[in-house]
Amino acid sequence: MNPLSTPIEIVRPDIAFGSGTVAEVGRRARAMGARTILVVADAFNATRVDLLDLPGEVRVFGEVKPEPDIPNLERALALAEEINPDLVVGFGGGSAMDLAKLVAVLPGSGQTLHEVVGPEKVRGRRIGLIQVPTTAGTGSEGGTRALVTDPATQNKLAVQSRFMLADAAVIDPDLTMTVPAAVTAATGVDAMAHCVEAFTSRKAHPLIDLYALEGIRLVGRFLPRAVRDGGDREARAGLALASLYGGFCLGPVNTTAGHAVAYPLGTRHHIPHGLACAVIFPHTLAFNAPAVPEKTRQVMAALGLPESDDEAAVVEATTRWCADLGIAMRLSAHGVPAGDLPAMAAEAHAIRRLLDNNPREISQEQILALYHAAG
Repeated sequence: MNPLSTPIEIVRPDIAFGSGTVAEVGRRARAMGARTILVVADAFNATRVDLLDLPGEVRVFGEVKPEPDIPNLERALALAEEINPDLVVGFGGGSAMDLAKLVAVLPGSGQTLHEVVGPEKVRGRRIGLIQVPTTAGTGSEGGTRALVTDPATQNKLAVQSRFMLADAAVIDPDLTMTVPAAVTAATGVDAMAHCVEAFTSRKAHPLIDLYALEGIRLVGRFLPRAVRDGGDREARAGLALASLYGGFCLGPVNTTAGHAVAYPLGTRHHIPHGLACAVIFPHTLAFNAPAVPEKTRQVMAALGLPESDDEAAVVEATTRWCADLGIAMRLSAHGVPAGDLPAMAAEAHAIRRLLDNNPREISQEQILALYHAAG
């Protein structure tokens, strides 16, 4: 854990938050002088682009996939090269917003995706970027990172650049009212996982701990309510804020073993990212408890659970908490074959950009044991 005096840098977009703020999208686009706009969205949100009230010529790339891959990105880039937009709007969940970041920096740059993988390799950005989340999970609207799956290797390529920071993030919780209960549960746990992993990371910093712990508290308070009643406006706002706080955690601190262990579930078996994080969450939190006992107890309390750093008690309580949200907490329930677990463990163990942040060393054999425990 870093002491308070450790240098840290935080960057933020211009943020509009609250019910009805979707009206800000068109206003800000006009203020930016946008004339040709490309909206990057999933199929559902592509049908409601009119909510954004955008000026000028508006084209929509409405083919964003869950866990987007390189071919998906290439199709979006091809449309951007064709129309030469002066503004890109990411409209959807983390997948849409991640692709929007890359679409805002790659066309006309002379750089390929593989040339910008890693930290701060993007040369610049000449296209405006507004992010409009419609789920409460990734916090991608507030960050500088984008993830795309390489189908050749089944690995996620991570690009991080301050040039991918949005000019504006417009977070209207009312846009999340249409999210079904199951997706609300999974994305809410994803937001919580961002906060928990940053809070317990080797790179944890008191400045980020503030956001992380409050994000966990918000999920603990509001996620069960939003799952029970999708029209609960206060609960939706609480989750939208938790998601944003989780996004704040990702840039300067980032995630740890929880996300590394969850990634192969998405790349190999196409399990939605939030759901993968949920199934893995109890096991990685418990595994790390001996290294961060006080913070583990704080996480448990923030979720409204009995304070404990006992590994068995942590697994039992957090598994029940997730299951009470309607999440099936066994890998077998999601079609993950036991025979695939060793290969998944090898892939997860290779994700050093995350595992090097973990508060406790974890071997490939220990990752395999986590998969079996979650099996």
